[in-house]
Amino acid sequence: MYGISNTLIGFLNLFTLLSSIPIIGTGLWMMRSNGSCQSFLQTPLLVLGFLILIISLAGFIGACFHIACALWIYLVIMLLVIVSLMGFIVFGFVITSPGGGVDVQGRAYKEYHLEEYSLWLRRRFSDPRNWVAVKTCVQSSKICDQIVKWTPYDYLTRNMSPVQSGCCKPPTSCNYAVGVGAQEPDCYLWNNVETVLCYNCDSCKAGVLENVRRDWHKLAVLNIVVVLILIVIYTIGCCAFKNAQRTHTHPAAYAFNPMSKMHPRWDFQWRRWLDDTRRWLY
Repeated sequence: MYGISNTLIGFLNLFTLLSSIPIIGTGLWMMRSNGSCQSFLQTPLLVLGFLILIISLAGFIGACFHIACALWIYLVIMLLVIVSLMGFIVFGFVITSPGGGVDVQGRAYKEYHLEEYSLWLRRRFSDPRNWVAVKTCVQSSKICDQIVKWTPYDYLTRNMSPVQSGCCKPPTSCNYAVGVGAQEPDCYLWNNVETVLCYNCDSCKAGVLENVRRDWHKLAVLNIVVVLILIVIYTIGCCAFKNAQRTHTHPAAYAFNPMSKMHPRWDFQWRRWLDDTRRWLY
């Protein structure tokens, strides 16, 4: 059974090492793009790509060549990643628990109010610099063009996405008849101009936050699966680390044997090539 954990860790990290290359490439491509929507993703993608690259490289070298130091670094970083992901999951559930839409009488869609969401999210979206970038994304998506040709009957019977409900129309409670008293602030921010609409309304921010809330819940499920997979890989890595320690502690008992059941081990060619190269150089 000796070396099975090293082989598994080697193959797993080779796969993740190769998968980090398109992630980094995508982040670099987004960096060259001028789209405001893509700018939100480029930094996390680059950080994730380089993190996967470093972890996979350390794990691959440590497992293939039984280098205990590289495996120790690999296990420490993996533990930090697992703890960070678990903290991210808990944090995501805490800040996205509040929220949800309010049913509108006689309508199929819901409306969303900014005060119903967590204070942390509200502060992030209330920052003018952040909201300008988000608003540009919403406008460039042309999501409001989908309901421009709706009839009054469509508004009564058809559903809307949270962003459409908050950004593409005034709140249902608004009354623009002459002589009407005070109304919601969003009623005064609404404008029929295509580039204005209700993009500056709190209801628009609430609609975007509802999308964030729903996406974060989906991401949390994915993160839970990733954490479970990482825990399994971390356990196998611990076995590989113990194997590497035994190799250095008891070299005679765990000496390198290039033959196993009359067939060369999978890493024998790598070791022979490195030995030949070292002799040729020195």
